[in-house]
Amino acid sequence: MPDALQVMLYAMLPVAGHLCGAALALSTRPARWIAGAALHGSAGIAIALVSMDLVPRIGEHVPVWQMVIYFFIGAIVSVALAYGINQMQKKPQQKNTGAWMVYAAIGADLISDGMMTGAGFAVTAQLGFLLSAAQAVANIPGGFAATANLSFTKMKRSRIILAALGMAIPVLLSALAGLWLLGDASELVKHAVLMIVVGLLLLATIEDMIPEGDAPHPPRWLSTIAFTAGFIGLSLSAHYLG
Repeated sequence: MPDALQVMLYAMLPVAGHLCGAALALSTRPARWIAGAALHGSAGIAIALVSMDLVPRIGEHVPVWQMVIYFFIGAIVSVALAYGINQMQKKPQQKNTGAWMVYAAIGADLISDGMMTGAGFAVTAQLGFLLSAAQAVANIPGGFAATANLSFTKMKRSRIILAALGMAIPVLLSALAGLWLLGDASELVKHAVLMIVVGLLLLATIEDMIPEGDAPHPPRWLSTIAFTAGFIGLSLSAHYLG
């Protein structure tokens, strides 16, 4: 099997997890407080990915002062993305910037999955598979929360489904980029790109995902359990499978 096709198949594992969560949200129509708790679980996953996997991995190859610069670039991308989404929604009743930024945070997570899958495959096929498999289950709550959050807006169901399916495109592209562009690049370049993704992912998580999760006022004990479970689950997966 050609390497590119194999990488694309591996990259579909995190997407499959996301789509399973999305299908669950659309079929069950959860209450807002349940979706809010799921968003806290997704935030725990995102922060664990950054703090327990990406940043330590990046820190082995990139000086701290450069990491700060790349993080700043990612933060700028996050602000620009929020501004762009806000501008595209002209009518006041259609302003769902927060809901779309939650999707952007999930998307940044998936893009990092794709990049790591492609770059990992460039080392060994087994590493590429392990990195993608570790994210498959972890992305189920993210897909559930992001889709449920969009369903509470006035958006048509067909558009929500298209948004969920559309997540496959950036993941596949980032996986191929990880294989073709980052695979032969220097370690500094590969990890600089990952640090930009960290900036986008972390800012979107803190500024958008958590406030959206707090909006329906889920019980504190439930949101805490969800966040903790997400953090622990991703941390263990990254350690033992990555």
